[in-house]
Amino acid sequence: MQLQRKSAGSPAAGGLAASLARGVGAAFGATMDRRSFLKRSGVGAGAGVAVAGMSAGMIRPAQAQQAAGGTKSEVRRTVCTHCSVGCAIDAVVENGVWVRQEPVFDSPINLGAHCAKGASIREHGHGEYRLKAPMKLVDGKYQRISWQQALDEITDRLKQIKKESGPDATFWIGSSKHGNEQSYLMRKFVSFFGTNNMDHQARICHSTTVAGVANTWGYGAMTNSYNDMQNTKCALYIGSNAAEAHPVSMLHMLSAKEHGAKMIVADPRFTRTAAKADHYIRFRSGTDVPVLFGILYHIFKNGWEDQKYINDRVYGMDKVREDVLAKWTPDKVEEATGCPEEVIYKAAEMMAKNRPSTLVWCMGQTQHSIGNAMVRASCILQLALGNVGVPGGGANIFRGHDNVQGATDIGPNPDSLPGYYGVAEGSWKHFAAVWGVDYDWIKSQFAEGMMTKSGTTVSRWIDGVLEPKEALDQPSNLRAVIYWGHAPNSQSRGVEMKRAMDKLDLLVVVDPYPSATAAMAAMPGDPKDRNPNRAVYLLPAATQFETSGSATASNRSLQWREKVIEPLFESMPDHTIMQAMAERLGFGEQLSKNYKLIKQSKHGIEWNEPEIESILREVNRSIWTIGYTGQSPERLKLHMKHMNTFDVKTLRANGGPCDGDYFGLPWPCWGTPELKHPGSPNLYQTDRHVMDGGGNFRANFGVEREGVSLLAADGSHSKGAEIQTGYPEFDHALLKKLGWWDELTDAEKKAAEGKNWKTDSSGGIIRVVMKNHGCYPFGNARARAVVWNFPDPIPQHREPIYGTRPDLVAKYPTHDDKTKFWRMPTLYKSLQQKNVENKLHEKFPLILSSGRLVEYEGGGDETRSNPWLAELQQDSFVEINPRAANDRGIRNGEYVWLSTPTGARLKVKALVTERVGPDTCWMPFHFAGWWQGRDLKEFYPEGASPVVRGEAVNTATTYGYDSVTMMQETKTTICQVEKFTA
Repeated sequence: MQLQRKSAGSPAAGGLAASLARGVGAAFGATMDRRSFLKRSGVGAGAGVAVAGMSAGMIRPAQAQQAAGGTKSEVRRTVCTHCSVGCAIDAVVENGVWVRQEPVFDSPINLGAHCAKGASIREHGHGEYRLKAPMKLVDGKYQRISWQQALDEITDRLKQIKKESGPDATFWIGSSKHGNEQSYLMRKFVSFFGTNNMDHQARICHSTTVAGVANTWGYGAMTNSYNDMQNTKCALYIGSNAAEAHPVSMLHMLSAKEHGAKMIVADPRFTRTAAKADHYIRFRSGTDVPVLFGILYHIFKNGWEDQKYINDRVYGMDKVREDVLAKWTPDKVEEATGCPEEVIYKAAEMMAKNRPSTLVWCMGQTQHSIGNAMVRASCILQLALGNVGVPGGGANIFRGHDNVQGATDIGPNPDSLPGYYGVAEGSWKHFAAVWGVDYDWIKSQFAEGMMTKSGTTVSRWIDGVLEPKEALDQPSNLRAVIYWGHAPNSQSRGVEMKRAMDKLDLLVVVDPYPSATAAMAAMPGDPKDRNPNRAVYLLPAATQFETSGSATASNRSLQWREKVIEPLFESMPDHTIMQAMAERLGFGEQLSKNYKLIKQSKHGIEWNEPEIESILREVNRSIWTIGYTGQSPERLKLHMKHMNTFDVKTLRANGGPCDGDYFGLPWPCWGTPELKHPGSPNLYQTDRHVMDGGGNFRANFGVEREGVSLLAADGSHSKGAEIQTGYPEFDHALLKKLGWWDELTDAEKKAAEGKNWKTDSSGGIIRVVMKNHGCYPFGNARARAVVWNFPDPIPQHREPIYGTRPDLVAKYPTHDDKTKFWRMPTLYKSLQQKNVENKLHEKFPLILSSGRLVEYEGGGDETRSNPWLAELQQDSFVEINPRAANDRGIRNGEYVWLSTPTGARLKVKALVTERVGPDTCWMPFHFAGWWQGRDLKEFYPEGASPVVRGEAVNTATTYGYDSVTMMQETKTTICQVEKFTA
């Protein structure tokens, strides 16, 4: 396809304009030219709000109807598969063909709006650039093979590797694009293979959020909702460019602004979100802690903190106060961040005098070697202001992919079983009972001692291949990697990743699109890295429009997707492929023991598809910890059918069959579905009864620390609670002491004996504690401003490992090196010192950061394969300040070389703009398909290369990992930009 620059005018007749009129354009009216599409999809508006320019007559609600020739037109309700907002879509299907789409105006989340990606989602389902059949790499070219051959050869290789090197010689990369049921099944599948070596996208986008937030007040998730932002009086966005990354979320913030709310944006780059702000803070990337504690300094100095809230509900704020007032005086903040005192003071005043105020962050804050500290600093700021557990307040953490929240909650995490149950023996026994499988059988699948040891992470699998075997805390190096719905260009250190790919014995890609993995694997590398026995396979997975199931939006609401179309080409649903592989690996019966199997004959073999509803019912029976137990398939389907009954601000149904429920039953939705808990729209909110979605902070860290109570003060209880002071979590013993045991049925007593609320399979403890006594099963504690299980009990600023300020490294050094961390050695101080000694800041004087575009999403393979979106941004580029560009003789639109200390050189176009400061460069992270100046189109399967290809920023990003979670450091590295020479 020949694409044109947007400024060059519309494509020729019969091109994209004609396609739009036939496709998405039909959803908006009889005809639509490209200009109208851009305007109405929100691309031109920056924030991506589609509905703003439309009159009521421009879009008509979809209705099932009789089409010409007697064909019935069906409407199937689904959810956009891009970001985490959760925009609903009505897909119009005729004769099994998805002919058009229409936005769902009844959806309380997106209110009928779409961004450019959502408006063109039909193309994802019918995409012509998809992987169409199983393929195998033979002599450098991909050849089509049968499903039978592919499955047999892959599983034979896996069995051989497991026999020779053990199950930990494999690494399984799951997907935040999988539905909840598929994510859960993959965790179960890999467990039955016998390893904890698995992970997914959340590791490299919000693992520091999950760790930091959960260790502050109990749960690692967004506390409120996009909708609740309409109730805020002031919002601070830090490291979040919502206008491009989560466009439709801006509807709710803009509504708040119309009612007088203030908006602050803190970002090293002047983003489209910053353009909407009342106050903008440009700061040096990587200095979030000084910015946040600089704000907190003024709050403490002026007595703006909520002293009663802190006294009743927060542990350790006095120590934080001492630390902040001593270390983060205005001069120290300006030295570290570049922000003058008045800029920081104004933000503190706006947050303090316009309460409730909310705080929003995204990957700009999380992707650092001290990401956990930055997250906790955000939490502490909100605790100091009393903003957690109130409408319009909270920590509104915008997640990335459509189901990254759900995949994090119940999917393939290396350090936990579904629902954040750890990999301890008790957790395994809980799930063995749920799965109906003998615990000792599961244990026998693992290597000795590895069942209760956290696996390695997706951010570090390359080191599992490249590090010496003796340096690893597992029996063998990695020999096989399975990419199951994950883009490699999302990971840092791309040059070393290519080496690791070449050394593997087995590389498998399961994806609707072949992803950059396919091209990287086929591209010739260094001969000394090449494994002559390596086998590479590509398996075509169905999209989420070709199956059904639930997905969890960032606000913790679950939505049910109807199946829109049958799987195209030779693609198969992910859970069906899992079952087929399990059968060949010898545990198919165990995997699907509790599920109804749908038998079908396709592509030359017999398939057993686990019924999605059966999987969700198993989830409902097992994941008590975070309340994934009340969202039965029936309740979720009812919500999708009656969206119109839910209030836009509160998310609560007002009458109708869902009366009293909050939309999507946001977790925790406690107890069994029969308990009819409505879900929890705002976490930790004490002015509501627990059976009305209320709550308090979780008692997860004991009852006392150094003589100070960790439980909440008297009177700090949720509305209607019988216990009106702090209390620990509930178990069988506490129920008996309180005299509540006999309120259980006989069957519940049998299930609950010797158990706590998390392992009571009947849900009886939860029922009695909540419904009968108004208490929370996880107790009532104080949030922790100080922790004792992190490297820094109080968040500390530490300079990045690769930086441009060696003068500050001595004042704020990074952590000491770790020898065995997530199964491998991890460098910190030794590498930072080496970089300073080698004066890398002189060779690479510019800070390099990265982020999102509204046109593309994630690794970009899906969206760059969509011709309608591909036209909008056809080149990978680097933003560079005019001063830096002029000093280098670079002009806007020219190709440049961007190089980093990894040795990588990226050929990208220069976008000369004052959006970035003179010391900073910025690249979008959605591109792949070029490799250091070379177009890799020839290495993709024929007909399956993305329409737009370009350099991946992560080919060049440097080493650096969070000291708690192994989050990669992509927002703060260093680079040089030079004029392009052939």
